[in-house]
Amino acid sequence: MSAQELLPLLDRVVERAAPGEDVEAFGLDETETVVKAHDGAVESLSSARRRGIGIRVVADQRVGYCYTVDLDESALGDALAEARDNATVGSPDPGNVLGGPVDVPPMDPSLIFDSSVETTTPEEKVDTAIALERAARDAPEITGTDAAQYGDGVRTAAISSSAGVRASYRRSDAYVLVEALAGRNGSTTSAYGLSMGRSLRELDTAAAADEAVRRATRLLGGRPPVSARLPIVLDQFVTASFLGVLAGGLLADSVQRGRSLFAGRVGERLAPDFVHLIDDGRYAAGPSTVPWDGEGTPTQPTVLVEAGVLRGYLHNVASATRDSSDRAVSTGNASRPTFSAPPGLSTTNFYLHPGTTSPAELIGALDTAFYCQQVMGLHSGANPISGDFSVGAAGVMIRDGEFAEPVREATIAGSIPQMLAGIVAIGNDLRFLPFGGGAGGVTLVIEGMTLAGGAIAE
Repeated sequence: MSAQELLPLLDRVVERAAPGEDVEAFGLDETETVVKAHDGAVESLSSARRRGIGIRVVADQRVGYCYTVDLDESALGDALAEARDNATVGSPDPGNVLGGPVDVPPMDPSLIFDSSVETTTPEEKVDTAIALERAARDAPEITGTDAAQYGDGVRTAAISSSAGVRASYRRSDAYVLVEALAGRNGSTTSAYGLSMGRSLRELDTAAAADEAVRRATRLLGGRPPVSARLPIVLDQFVTASFLGVLAGGLLADSVQRGRSLFAGRVGERLAPDFVHLIDDGRYAAGPSTVPWDGEGTPTQPTVLVEAGVLRGYLHNVASATRDSSDRAVSTGNASRPTFSAPPGLSTTNFYLHPGTTSPAELIGALDTAFYCQQVMGLHSGANPISGDFSVGAAGVMIRDGEFAEPVREATIAGSIPQMLAGIVAIGNDLRFLPFGGGAGGVTLVIEGMTLAGGAIAE
């Protein structure tokens, strides 16, 4: 279904708004294909389509919600009536309002949609998944693969409301992902490699396989490290994971509920002056790039930490309305992953502004350090209010500027504020990853953290 077909359906729902209430209709039509390969053959091929409309009714600071996958007129009328009934039993909340119309700055459609994704044949998708699996499996010291897959999807989204919002977009996404399993003398490891884009032609299957192989074999033969306090280098995957934990503390609703370690700290220095932390729903290469958010508010770049100083939080309409400062506005961060639930609040393309130094140069400048390639239990091992964490880790020691012995069964302990304050260098290798909610990963050098292992340094 095209946006031109979806929008009129939403308009007809909105036209039924009763006096004293606001009505919003949000529609999605999504397709997704996933091909998994194993041992040189197709393991599975799935294709799914999800289509539906979610209706939000707001009256007297109360909100009701209902959705339907049946798009005929009677079903839409029934869903509106149920949303209206649900609003009568909801609790009043000043945040229960719809955002008004805002001009959406133009966005080049080619930034987020590649029509070739719709003409990619099933055979091409199958061939890509098999080639990915074979390239990783046939490498030396690789004993097998897991999660070798190709995936793509097309999302058509539209919104209309009695408050005057009306917009639509189409976005395509494609990726290849493989987990390589490595073994040597009884030691086993695994690691991921991936490539992301808007269509198959943007993907680099060979690079994804090589990344998985390189990261897996690098850890073979790892031993618990000597406990020490030393610089720690986070690779792109780990940085993205930590940003995913940090992000929760910068959401305005977490701050308002007293669930953020950054509450009341706007204007405080959190990091060195070369550190800039940004959320940008319009970042050209970002996987979450769209022209407007789940409420129809234009997306935008929001600098959260500027020159090391906390400047603010991420808002949707509800959190901005509840803000006691009366100066807050939505930053375009209302999340809407599905039509079956009302909008929430999340980051979009969330990243540290990259530096100018390559990872190789960063590593070459270190005498003794730990290169952290994997963390385990991060989300369960981190306190969202204090920011304290203690997580399992694996990686490689750095000695005299070069990779040395691999490390496993290690523990990294510290806190998010300590990490931010301890950043001493940021790599130039920004890439967006599906870890940490789609955060951008960079190579990051941090001082003052503790690496714990099986012995104590003398």
